[in-house]
Amino acid sequence: MTKNKKNFEALLASIRACRVCRDQPRYGGPLPHEPRPVIQVSETARICIASQAPGARVHASGRPFNDRSGVRLRQWLDIEEGDFYDASRVAIVPMGFCFPGNKHDGSDLPPRRECAEIWREQLFAQLPNLTLLLLIGGYAQRWHLERLVPGLPKRDVTETVRSWRELRRTLPALHVFPLPHPSWHNQNWLKRNPWFEAEVLPVLRADVRNALA
Repeated sequence: MTKNKKNFEALLASIRACRVCRDQPRYGGPLPHEPRPVIQVSETARICIASQAPGARVHASGRPFNDRSGVRLRQWLDIEEGDFYDASRVAIVPMGFCFPGNKHDGSDLPPRRECAEIWREQLFAQLPNLTLLLLIGGYAQRWHLERLVPGLPKRDVTETVRSWRELRRTLPALHVFPLPHPSWHNQNWLKRNPWFEAEVLPVLRADVRNALA
């Protein structure tokens, strides 16, 4: 095993053993349940799905996007389940690795901020083969675009998703697709923005095919 491989495996083991949000929280109260970091990643991955945080079902299974959102996301990408869960080609790296818990209304809390501060930059520094980066939701979009395109105007999720052509011109070596969350709660968003499925998805699917080839 090479030194770089050992370093990568050590980093991944540290992420999976992390309990900072429960034992030494930096923001707000401690995580109210046992942490279970959910991540799929390999140094050889060419596609990275930068998502938000695991939901309750993913927390229970330990498998990313093992829910209805994952079904829709795979439909968007036109990718088979076997390819989607092939860590050697597809990385799934949420902004918060653990299920953050629920708000009073039953919806998920935001991703824990500790994760990105502690782990994200050093993890992405060890993913040299990425050619396609999918940014799902506002948290992933803000964190990555602030670093990839310094000075980019702040936009909401809809405006950021609309900027996909601009990002493609700005970052030709790494195709970046900002996406809405594939949650079925976003059905109304898709109805209001038919251009997403008509214009974005065909190009995204072609890029996925090229990255997997």
